[in-house]
Amino acid sequence: MAKLVLSMDGLVLKEIMLTKERTTIGRKPHNDIQIDNLAISGEHALIVCILNDAFLEDLNSTNGTYCNSQPVKKHVLKDGDVIELGKYRLKFIKDTPEFAAGSTFEKAFVASPDAAKLTSAPRGHTDTMVGFGVETSVTDAASTTGWAPPDGAQGRNEPMGMVQILSGRNAGRELELSKSLTTLGKPGSQVAVITRRPHGYFLTHVEGDSFPILNGRQLDAQAHLLSDQDVIEIAGVKMGFYLRPLS
Repeated sequence: MAKLVLSMDGLVLKEIMLTKERTTIGRKPHNDIQIDNLAISGEHALIVCILNDAFLEDLNSTNGTYCNSQPVKKHVLKDGDVIELGKYRLKFIKDTPEFAAGSTFEKAFVASPDAAKLTSAPRGHTDTMVGFGVETSVTDAASTTGWAPPDGAQGRNEPMGMVQILSGRNAGRELELSKSLTTLGKPGSQVAVITRRPHGYFLTHVEGDSFPILNGRQLDAQAHLLSDQDVIEIAGVKMGFYLRPLS
């Protein structure tokens, strides 16, 4: 489990364990981390933890959110990063075996037009989905996070989540969601992740001013359970989610 070390002027004030999927930071008392200082906005920043990764987001604060002395709107936190809010410092530490084992959120980057294809790799390697102008890497987190299907699920004919591109140049392409975390979207525009959990597949917004659209309705920042035949729209591209029984 990762943690934040809160300090001011070099004096450590306290340590905060990131036990929740969403941790809010701000001046108002309802925040998970309250910093009672006028330089801090009422709802200043947010940290989202998904599997082995943590994402920092500025919530349109008045004075801005800085990480390692650089202003940020969205930022994938790395071990040792220092979040700066006014005079306060929050050092991000990945101090547990799960986090030390490595990140499951791999870099996504713009792909060349002739790179649009789907590839697969053996368990423990990386699957790559190239679509709607980006290449997105997906890492198998089972070996690093201890994730496993529910008791008794292994070896059974459990449905496998699938994504099929419905629009754009890659329409018709499919991706098997066999990994614990799959990243979809266009970096700098809109990014979302689909996480495979013991009780289903969940869609979560990660980056971008607008949120993904599910069955014609724009989602919020919470993780949403996907159902068979759902239609998702991310970065202007529609895709279908469906469950395929394992052979």
